[in-house]
Amino acid sequence: MIEDNETIEEFLAHGTSEVEEAVRKAAATEIMPRFRQLAAHEVDEKTGPHDLVTDADRKAEEYLTAALGALLPGSVVVGEEAVHANPETYEAIQGEAPVWIVDPVDGTRQFVHGNPGFCTLVALALGGKVLASWTYAPALDRFATAVRGGGAALDGVPLRSGSPAPDRLLEVATSHPDFTTDAQKRALLGLRTEGVRTRPCGSAGLEYLNVARGELDATAFSWEAAWDHAAGLLLVEEAGGAHLTRAGEPFRITGGNALPFTAARDAATARRVAGLLSGGA
Repeated sequence: MIEDNETIEEFLAHGTSEVEEAVRKAAATEIMPRFRQLAAHEVDEKTGPHDLVTDADRKAEEYLTAALGALLPGSVVVGEEAVHANPETYEAIQGEAPVWIVDPVDGTRQFVHGNPGFCTLVALALGGKVLASWTYAPALDRFATAVRGGGAALDGVPLRSGSPAPDRLLEVATSHPDFTTDAQKRALLGLRTEGVRTRPCGSAGLEYLNVARGELDATAFSWEAAWDHAAGLLLVEEAGGAHLTRAGEPFRITGGNALPFTAARDAATARRVAGLLSGGA
């Protein structure tokens, strides 16, 4: 286990490009050769027809687990597919070792249907705090990065989310109804108000990128899985945005959040959306 925080700081100063290279290689080796080439036996359901896993998910996670662990000795990997196989591995997010949080294919439904709106998400966290993130959309040729306190960038160009124009509808991407409880559905009804327009979300990672780019005003998500949120939340923060739960607190990757929660282009929008979600309960 790494016990010296200076090791993490040094890695963030010099090793982030190596992570990007590993993510690109995982996509080039395991994901893109299967894009629009999947056979029926390469696609399985996990919990239902809206929760899919493919050989691309499994193989890319295996690649990244080996590559990321080698880049930072003493670190552990929490990947979506490994947690599905053994839920206890998720507890490493609350441990003392640096943890890589990996979603090998975020937007698997899109991937299965040949839609390019999917991405690979990697975040590095320590003590429940996300320190760096990598968001790669290989079919769209976009790569976004963020380092806590160091800003966010898309393809090397700094990202700033800005604030929504005051004279137009607020656009919010929301959770799919199949992934919400009755109480969460009632909370989301709070967004059905004048001045707000909602739409179903696609890949969570790409929706966070849309917020960081200022192309989407906010999200309203109702699930906590860290692999869907860790990378994007830091990206939004470092681009100038904010995130809040219904309780008015920042989202915690370690869990126990009041759901739904929002990530938004600026703090004022986050407060507005969180308030609407709270009022809709």
